[in-house]
Amino acid sequence: MSYVLPPLTYAYDALEPYFDKQTMKIHHTQHHQTYINNANSILEVYPELAKYSVEELIKNLDKVPINKRTFMRNNAGGHANHTFFWNTLKTGTTLSGDLKMAIARDFSSIEQFQKEFEKTAATHFGSGWAWLVLQGNKLAVISTVNQDSPLMGEEITGNLGVAIIALDVWEHAYYLKYQNKRTDYIQAFWHVVNWDIAAVRFSRKT
Repeated sequence: MSYVLPPLTYAYDALEPYFDKQTMKIHHTQHHQTYINNANSILEVYPELAKYSVEELIKNLDKVPINKRTFMRNNAGGHANHTFFWNTLKTGTTLSGDLKMAIARDFSSIEQFQKEFEKTAATHFGSGWAWLVLQGNKLAVISTVNQDSPLMGEEITGNLGVAIIALDVWEHAYYLKYQNKRTDYIQAFWHVVNWDIAAVRFSRKT
């Protein structure tokens, strides 16, 4: 079994004007597809790895031959992160309920959480991701480099937690529309967060 590109549950222009159609299409069909193609090239050589979902594989990278481990960390990680990211996006949802109360509790306020998330995303050097994660019973904001995921664990990434939302801060995610204005892209993210799926992710782990 090989990995396949998951279809989006919305049109490429559904997140306009915040995330533009051209970027979404290229990001999905070119960048994400490339990660999948690269990961599949390893599955062809090591078919015993194909029994694992991409999430299982990046959580257990020691199952990958050591000479291919970094390659799969980057490419299987890219597939897993982007699949998670697409599902994090949707217009018209509202932060509410238990997740809203937990954010207000753990960050003092919703506004303080947004400031911390924005700062983490904006100051992350180079390519990577910003995440809201649940660490035990407490929410935290972290970042990971390249295509690393919280699923990979503290030993690999230096971070730990169950992902609730994520923002891609690679330049390919925003450069066509926002050029070097990463901060504008980050602020646009709040208009397209799928808080409904975030609430589901949070409730499953609490």
